[in-house]
Amino acid sequence: MRTGTKIGLSALAVVLLGGAAFIRFIVYPESASLEVAQGTGANPTLPKPNPTIMPTVNIARVKRWTNGAKPQAAQGLQVAVYAEGFDHPRWMHLLPNGDVLVAEANKPKTDDPSTGIADWVADKVKSMAGAGVPSPDRIVLLRDKDGDGTAEERHVFLKGLHSPFGMALVGGDLYVANADALVKVPYQAGQTEVTATPEKVVDLPAGINHHWTKNVIASPDGQKLFITVGSNSNVGENGLELEKGRAAIWEYTIPAKGMREYATGLRNPNGLAFEPKTGALWTAVNERDEIGSDLVPDYVTSVQEGGFYGWPYAYWGKHVDERVQPPRPDLVAKSITPDYAVGTHTASLGIAFSMGSQLPEAWKNGLFVAQHGSWNRRPKSGYKVIYVPFQDGKPAGQPVDALTGFLNGDEKALGRPVGVILDKTGALLVSDDVGKVIWRVSGVSGTQ
Repeated sequence: MRTGTKIGLSALAVVLLGGAAFIRFIVYPESASLEVAQGTGANPTLPKPNPTIMPTVNIARVKRWTNGAKPQAAQGLQVAVYAEGFDHPRWMHLLPNGDVLVAEANKPKTDDPSTGIADWVADKVKSMAGAGVPSPDRIVLLRDKDGDGTAEERHVFLKGLHSPFGMALVGGDLYVANADALVKVPYQAGQTEVTATPEKVVDLPAGINHHWTKNVIASPDGQKLFITVGSNSNVGENGLELEKGRAAIWEYTIPAKGMREYATGLRNPNGLAFEPKTGALWTAVNERDEIGSDLVPDYVTSVQEGGFYGWPYAYWGKHVDERVQPPRPDLVAKSITPDYAVGTHTASLGIAFSMGSQLPEAWKNGLFVAQHGSWNRRPKSGYKVIYVPFQDGKPAGQPVDALTGFLNGDEKALGRPVGVILDKTGALLVSDDVGKVIWRVSGVSGTQ
C-alpha cells in the first residue's frame, strides 16, 4: 500500500545537463498566512492543515563560528567551549569517571531510488545544511583532567562503527546504537581506547533510512535498554510494509536477550531520559511535514508502555491525517496526546533533566531540549536550546530560551544543537554538529 508522493514544478526545477542533475529550489509563499504559530505547551492551538505539493524549503546554509563567536546564554547562565574541532559531533554520553563520549556520525550512504523523489530532494536540502558528508563512524573520548570546564584530553575511543548515535553503559559493557544494529564492547573505567571488535546484540530496522539515528538508554536498574527507531517516511508514502518495527521505542531485556516494541506511533523519537521524581521514561519526537509551516508540533512526552501515539494515522492525539489511506479509525481512537509541544519543525533532538545540576535555581527543575532547527518552515524555527520547567513530574509553564544565537543576522547557521547532557560538575554540555563544537553552559558566579 502506498499513499503516493506528489511533486510540483512550482516547488522544484530539475535541469539535466550532460547526465548531471542540478537542483534549484524556487520558493513561493504558502497559500495560508505565514503567522508564527509555534505550537508550544500542553495545549497548543493547531491551525487547519495546509497541504503543500512539496515540503517548504527554507534552508539555513552553513556559515559556522569564527573569531571566537559563540551562542548567547540566557540571564544567569554563561557559555564557553568545552572542546572543538569535531567532525559532526552528534550524541554524548557521560561515563562514571566524568569522561565524555562523543559519537561523530552522519547518515549512512544510500542511493536506493525507492525512497522517492521527495525523500531524495529532502536529502539534497539537508546536504546544503552541512549534513551531506561521509560519516566519520567513530566515538571520541573527552577528559577534563583538571576540572576547569575544558576538555584537555581527546582520544579516538572506538572506530569502525556504522553511523553510531546513542550510547549506554551497563556494568562492564558499553552499548552503541548503530544505524542498523545495537552492538556492545567491553569497557573498563578510565580506558581511553577500545580495540575489541563490536559484538552485535540485536539487529535494528535499517536498509533505507529516512530517519537513521538510533538512540539507546539503560533503565535505572540496568536490566533493560530502550532503543529509538524513527519512521522510514513522512506519512508512510514509501509503503507501510517498509515501516515494520519503525516509528517506535523498543525494549531490550538484557538477561533474557528479549526484544519487544515498548511504544509505537512515534514518528521519529530521539532523546531519551528518565524523569527523576516519577521515574517515567521521556522522549523527544519529530513530527510530520507537508501540511504547512505551522503543523505538526514536535513534542516531548512521557512514554506509556504499550502506548500508541498516532503516527501515521493521526497527530497530536486524535487529529486525523487524511493523507494516509486507507484510514484506521480504530488506531486513531487509541492515539495518546503527547504531554508537551515544543514548536513546529524545530527538529527537537536531545533532552536532559536538570534536577541535580549545579545551575542557578531558575534552571534546576526542568528539561533542556536541543532543537536542531527547521529546514522546511517559514519563518525558521528551532536553532536553540530551550528549557521546559517541571513541577511534580510534569511540564509547568511555557518554554524558556536557554541558548540562542545559532542563526546569524543573515539566517545562516553558525551551529545546530543536537545532544544535551550534564557533565560531572552539573553543568550542561551541548553538542553542535554543524559548528563542530561541544559547548558548556554553567551558572554565572553569584547567581542563585
